Amino acid sequence: MKRIGLKLAIAATIATLVSAVPAGAGDSPAVRNCTWCHGANAQGYTVAPRLAGQRPQYTLNQIRSFHDHTRDNPFSRQYMWNAVAALNPDTARDLANYFASIAPKPANDGDSALAAKGKRIFMEGVPEANIVSCYACHGPNGEGIRDIPRLGGLAYFYVKARLEQWNKGYHSTAGSPMPLVASHLGPDEIEALASYLSFVN
Repeated sequence: MKRIGLKLAIAATIATLVSAVPAGAGDSPAVRNCTWCHGANAQGYTVAPRLAGQRPQYTLNQIRSFHDHTRDNPFSRQYMWNAVAALNPDTARDLANYFASIAPKPANDGDSALAAKGKRIFMEGVPEANIVSCYACHGPNGEGIRDIPRLGGLAYFYVKARLEQWNKGYHSTAGSPMPLVASHLGPDEIEALASYLSFVN
């Protein structure tokens, strides 16, 4: 019933996404449509990732990928494809900039016993699998660079799920290296990375 209710809520509010998002308008219909799933302060909720503090160009690229059906994992198909269907480019840009302006908070929900191993993978990569360090693209604190996303502080469950989906061959934006990178990560490495990143501020 919860999934049906969420679908109905998305369908009922989808038309509000065409309106502009004034600067700082956290109570605008377009913002509320996002925070319904991503949390009142955009810090993320269950399978919906934190939007607060995310790189605006990355968020904008993901909106385009949902719209173009490039991002094709199950939750994208079930929720996001419809959620952005009526979103015009100006509102998409305003949403991305608005969420980027909110200070992010770490989820702190990973396994602390795995954090050291996860940090080692993040900083050094997996040489025997020919995987470069994550920080080479995402920054030493997982802060992201331009259109490369902020990973630091994202929820353990979300990061783990995304790595597993890429491992299975699902896509994000066109040309993303992540399906190839994740295909070389084993379950233990995914667990460690997801745990470590949840604690990064």
